[in-house]
Amino acid sequence: MNEKFPAPIYDETVLAVNFEDAKKYFLDSLLEIHSAHTLMLCRQRILRRREAKACLEALARLDRDTLVEAKRERSCEDLFFHIEQCLQRECGCDTAGKMHTARSRNDIDVTMYRMVLRREILKLVVALVDASRVLLECASDNVATLMPAYTHTQPAQPTTLAHYLLAAVEFLERDAARLRALFDRVNRSPLGACAITTTGFPIDREYTARLLGFDGVQLNSYGAIAAVDYLTESAAAVAVAMINLGRLVQDLLLWCSDEFGFLRLDDAFVQVSSIMPQKRNPVALEHTRVLASKALGQAQAVLTCAHNTPFGDTVDAEDDLQPLIRSMFDDGLRALRLFEGVMSASEVDKERLRRSVSDKPLTVTELADTLVRKEGISFLQAHQLVSQAVEEVAGAYTHQRLVAALKRLAPQVIERRLKISDRECLKALDPRHFVDVRTVEGGPAPRQMQAAIARSRKVMASNQAWVKRKQQLLQNYPKRIRQAVVAIIATP
Repeated sequence: MNEKFPAPIYDETVLAVNFEDAKKYFLDSLLEIHSAHTLMLCRQRILRRREAKACLEALARLDRDTLVEAKRERSCEDLFFHIEQCLQRECGCDTAGKMHTARSRNDIDVTMYRMVLRREILKLVVALVDASRVLLECASDNVATLMPAYTHTQPAQPTTLAHYLLAAVEFLERDAARLRALFDRVNRSPLGACAITTTGFPIDREYTARLLGFDGVQLNSYGAIAAVDYLTESAAAVAVAMINLGRLVQDLLLWCSDEFGFLRLDDAFVQVSSIMPQKRNPVALEHTRVLASKALGQAQAVLTCAHNTPFGDTVDAEDDLQPLIRSMFDDGLRALRLFEGVMSASEVDKERLRRSVSDKPLTVTELADTLVRKEGISFLQAHQLVSQAVEEVAGAYTHQRLVAALKRLAPQVIERRLKISDRECLKALDPRHFVDVRTVEGGPAPRQMQAAIARSRKVMASNQAWVKRKQQLLQNYPKRIRQAVVAIIATP
C-alpha cells in the first residue's frame, strides 16, 4: 500500500494539530524571521534589491487575520509551507523561492521557539519581582513581630515574621536570578545555522540577530540546531521556582487554619462551604498550590521528553513539545500572580503570633548559651541541664518553674550550684531578648533585618531595571524591522 504523504491518520494526529499550534504561538515570529532574513539577503547582495522589495511587499500584503483563520490543506505540511504558498501567489514562485536562500526550517523553527520562550521567561521574572515586593512590604512592617520558627514541623525557636518572610524573598530573588541568566542564554539567535552546518553564502548572522532582538548568535551551528538545553534549563528553572512557591504556600495554608490563626485572607479570596455557613475556605491559596504543582509536572514532562533523545535534528523538541513548554510557563505565571494578589490583601494576626512564643520553652537555647557564658561550663553540660529541667516541668511550663528546676537540678548534673541569678535566667528566656541578641549576619535581630530589607530593595530595583531593559529590547526590535522594510519598499 503506497499512500501519498500525508497518511490520513498522520494528518489528523500530527500535522493538523501542529498547524493550529503554530498559528497560535509562532505566527508573528515566523513573519518577523521572513522579513529579517530577506533584509539580510539584500544587505549582503545575495538578493537583488528589486527581488527583496518584491518579497517584502508580498509579506506586507499578507493579512494576519486571514492567516490565523486559515485551514491547513493537505498539500501543506505546516505553517511555513502555507505561508510560502501565500507568498508565491503574491510575488511568483521564483521570486518567493529566493527568500529561502541560506536557511532551513531547522534554524527557522529553533529561532521561533527562542523568540517566544524569551517573552515567557520575562513575564515570569516580572511575576517573581511582584511577589517579592509584596513579601518585602510585609516584612518591613513586621521587623518586630515575634513568631515561632519551625523545624521538623515543631516549634523550635523565636524569630520574627520579617525573618521568615525575607527567607522567602531571598528564594524568589534566586528564582529571578536563574531566569535572568536563562534569558541571556535563550536570547541567542540560531538563524543562519541552516540545516546544521551553515551555508556557503556570505550571510550575516549578527545582523539578523540584531534585527530580531537577540543579544547575539548561538555560535556553533551544530549546537544551535541540535542542543535542547535552552528548553531543559527553562523547565529546570520553572520547576525550582514552583517547588519554592509550593512549600511557602503549604505553610501559609496552615497559618490560615483555626489552630494557627496567624493569617487571614481577604473575603475576596475565600469561599464559604455549600453546607457549613461558618467556613472560610482559603481556596485562592489552594489554587496557587495546584497551579504550581501543575507547572512543576509539566516541567518534569519537558525533561522526560528531552531525555535520551539523540543529539541532532529530532522532532522530540519541536512542534509537539512546544505547547507543553508554553503551558508550563502559563501555569507558573498564574500561580505567581495569584499568590501576589492573595498576599497583598491578607492580614497577619500579630498578637496571635506573639502569644505563640510566650510561656513556651522555645528560648531555652539562649538559656543554655547564657549558662556557658556565665557559668563557664561546656555547651554539652548546659544542654543536658536545661534539657532535664524542661523535662521536669513538662505539662506545667512557665519560665519561672523552669528556672527553679534548673537551680534544683544543677548539683546533680554539673556537680555544683549555679551562680547565675533568677533575673538573668528569666532575661535569657524572654523571646524579645532571644531575637535581639541574634545580631549575627542573617539573624533576626532588628538591625540585621533592616539591613536585609535594604539589600533586598536593591535587588528588586536591579531586577526591575533589568526587566525594563529587556522589555524595551523586545518592544523595539519590530520597529527596526519595519523601518528597514520601509526603506527598501520606498525605493523606486
